[in-house]
Amino acid sequence: MQYILIGVFVVSAIVGYFIINNVPTLLHTPLMSGMNALSGITVIGALAVTAAEMHKAGYSKLSIVIGAVAIVLAMINVAGGFGITARMLKMFKKKGDD
Repeated sequence: MQYILIGVFVVSAIVGYFIINNVPTLLHTPLMSGMNALSGITVIGALAVTAAEMHKAGYSKLSIVIGAVAIVLAMINVAGGFGITARMLKMFKKKGDD
């Protein structure tokens, strides 16, 4: 089972690389906004899995630590992505618009 998951991860990383590599520069801002939404879903998933793991009878402390790290990293990605998107959108505003 673990080898299947590792294989899925490797294949998805390769496919993702080739998809992102072929995106035109003009579409990077909308694509990044969409990725921020997906990172938000990742945060919710990490919270749900970590909470479910904590409620199991013989839960592993390592799995809780990994879940907490996943939550923190996903939140950094969400906050940084929204900050960058806001900064990019500011570049398209005229001087008098506020």
